[in-house]
Amino acid sequence: MAQLSYREAVSAAISQEMRLDDRVVFIGEDVAAAGGVFKTTEGLQAEFGPVRVRDTPIAEQAILGAAMGAAMTGLRPVAEIMFSDFFAVCWDIVVNQIAKTRFMSAGQCSFPLVIRSANGGGARFGAQHSQSVENWAMAVPGLKVVAPSSPADVKGLLAASIRDPDPVLFFEQKSLYGTKGEVPDGECVEPLGKAKVLREGSDVTIVGLAAMVPKALKAAEILQDKHGISATVIDVRSLVPLDTTTIFESVSATGRLVTVEENPRLCGWGAEVSSLVAEELFWDLEGPIVRVTTPHIPLPSADALEDAVLPSVDRIVENVVRLAD
Repeated sequence: MAQLSYREAVSAAISQEMRLDDRVVFIGEDVAAAGGVFKTTEGLQAEFGPVRVRDTPIAEQAILGAAMGAAMTGLRPVAEIMFSDFFAVCWDIVVNQIAKTRFMSAGQCSFPLVIRSANGGGARFGAQHSQSVENWAMAVPGLKVVAPSSPADVKGLLAASIRDPDPVLFFEQKSLYGTKGEVPDGECVEPLGKAKVLREGSDVTIVGLAAMVPKALKAAEILQDKHGISATVIDVRSLVPLDTTTIFESVSATGRLVTVEENPRLCGWGAEVSSLVAEELFWDLEGPIVRVTTPHIPLPSADALEDAVLPSVDRIVENVVRLAD
């Protein structure tokens, strides 16, 4: 096992797949010699050269148009959109072209394409550079949606995304880039569409994604130590495909569900999970489903205000305690 940061795991995954498959190419703004604005791709151009690792103009539509064409003609491109907020600039290509052309061509065109992006808040970048937009992508048929919480999952899930025959939107939570963890040596691949149970408990199931996962784990410790409440913590990891089996099995056992999501409250991914649980497990529930979310507001840039609106450990604990009463 190696100790890698979340950002180093990005480079480890891409380099692993580029060594194994000459068809893998990487493009984006300042991703080559500069190593990316978040330093997630340092060393890639030095190892693989300027043909396979290319800088692009500041033009999100051009980046994804080129990546789409590359995928259609036999390559396996990885494209970076610097901030996930900028998907708004090129959303037509994602939604109406990349997500639909395989279907509309009756399978004649394949799209082994990964679009990476820095997502979410916590880094004080303000309303236009801090949005958590994975729920945008989740609503579009034809896209797979992945959001890892740990360095090991970054490497394993990004490798699986690059190998996948369908387009994958890979959201990297920018406040996690500096976090470190053990990452398996050698070839590492994690299956898409498989949630991970990180902690077993008997009283409540807490379901989180990306930066909300470490907060959920910390909340579970406090709930056990201070309140005697035993919580299962599940890292969703992949929104599409969604591992409902793991979630259902846990909620059926605990009888209570709390989702923790960085999305604004209206139409967040937790609403879909809550709806599915309510439909399938209504008679197993011992209380209402609770969603801990960001309010439906643009994210502030001021430290205190951003911290106040993002889901916190204290807010998770408070909601679980209220549910368990």
